[in-house]
Amino acid sequence: MTIGRRLAVTLLAVTMLIVPGPAPAQAPAENVRLTRLANGLTVVVRENPVAPVVAIALLVRMGSRWETPDNAGISNFTHAVMVKGTAKRGGGELAEAVAGLGGKISAAGDVDYSGIQASALARYWRELLELTAELALQPKMAPEDVDRERDWLLSRLQRRRDNAPSRAFDEFYAAVYRSHPYALPSLGTRESLARIDHAALVAWYRAFYRPERMTLAVSGQVSSAEVVAEARRLFGAVPGAAMPPDPSVPPPRASGGRIVLEAPAQQTQILLGGLAPALDDPDHAAVKVLSTILGGGMAGRLFVELRDRSALAYTATSYYDPVREPGALVLYLGTAPASSAQAEQALMREVQKIRNVPVSDDELTRAKGYLLGRYAMDRRTNERLAWYLAFYEVEGVGRGYPERFRQRVEAVTVADVQRVARTYLAQVTTIVLGPAPGR
Repeated sequence: MTIGRRLAVTLLAVTMLIVPGPAPAQAPAENVRLTRLANGLTVVVRENPVAPVVAIALLVRMGSRWETPDNAGISNFTHAVMVKGTAKRGGGELAEAVAGLGGKISAAGDVDYSGIQASALARYWRELLELTAELALQPKMAPEDVDRERDWLLSRLQRRRDNAPSRAFDEFYAAVYRSHPYALPSLGTRESLARIDHAALVAWYRAFYRPERMTLAVSGQVSSAEVVAEARRLFGAVPGAAMPPDPSVPPPRASGGRIVLEAPAQQTQILLGGLAPALDDPDHAAVKVLSTILGGGMAGRLFVELRDRSALAYTATSYYDPVREPGALVLYLGTAPASSAQAEQALMREVQKIRNVPVSDDELTRAKGYLLGRYAMDRRTNERLAWYLAFYEVEGVGRGYPERFRQRVEAVTVADVQRVARTYLAQVTTIVLGPAPGR
């Protein structure tokens, strides 16, 4: 996740004692095995004999998508309390146990999912999987931990509000999504955190930490058959049920508009964008290419035109995170307050240009190469591959998604880029956050 989305919070982590070597960018299909246990738990195992490391991602369909303004942040709050200890050991003992495996473990809530991620030396994969199961199935959830973790989360919330870029993104998502749950910050609000008590956290945990809502992904120097057998031993006795339908949430509607917010800061934050396709929408790949053309690294138009040539911005980039429901395309500038009006106008000119003037074949080819190269690089380690395997299952797009995405990106045309620019940058929302004029 980028700064543009939610800055997911790591709640318990021990520095790894090893540096994992790179794994292949894309595992052959025969090296990935998917099994669904009788109780509904999905187990995905990727065998990688190269690196002596194992990574685990246990993701749960639980997050902001199922929250309301009254309990915003409850998924993340639940994980903050979970990692304080299990029925067998305290949080410190759990940390020491993971450190003894040469690894780390963390837990957090996000938008479409929540869960636990862990990694260690491959020879300790059984111990790591057992600790993951212990944390997932036997959290202590002690009442005395709730107030301490609430105070800690409130301090995190204040730090996020005091950070100008983070606050600007939170304001942007709130303006774009409005009444949709994606408008809610994963950390919650001061009001919602004050309302969430121990009973609410326990009820939330019990409602979501069920096998039919969970995907366990393991990537590393392991045997698929052995991992599945161990997963069945650890998780198989937990009763399952049919997956309940998600609550009906009206889709967000594009509204547009410009919001100016005063905040003490050395820079002015300018965000411009709007609703974009969901992860498996046919337009997703074309908008990813559009985002790359505009803000893809040092070759992106915003960086070249607004930072290098015009010196109107310190930071110039774009964000478009994959989510199950409509996403958001965000163009982002960090600029000097004295230059903010000129920078905003220049940003709008770039939007008009991409909408009205077709990109060149060379620029399209470069953007595709950059996008697919970054995607491949992001999936080189066991830790990231385990997360991707679980994430794609939780999002309902399946483990074949990376190849489908690659093919769709390769198929994007110049006309596609202009079409999605005209569609998804037609009614934009702008957030300007910075010091008042003259200060």
